[in-house]
Amino acid sequence: MSVKPLAGDGTELEWLKSSHSNPDGAACVEVACTPGTFHVRDSKCTHSPQLAFSAQQWADFVSYAAADH
Repeated sequence: MSVKPLAGDGTELEWLKSSHSNPDGAACVEVACTPGTFHVRDSKCTHSPQLAFSAQQWADFVSYAAADH
């Protein structure tokens, strides 16, 4: 998944649903990013807490998740 940083003042996050999420909505993850932070949340519980990662932490996670284990 590629995510582009927000344009504008960055006060509102633009959430993008993962292309790997379950089509029926049962297991959906959304990601939003600002210039230095990636945010992750459960799309079924948008008011629940979200996780935030630095750009380096996110890059490390994506590399690990994409690796053939």
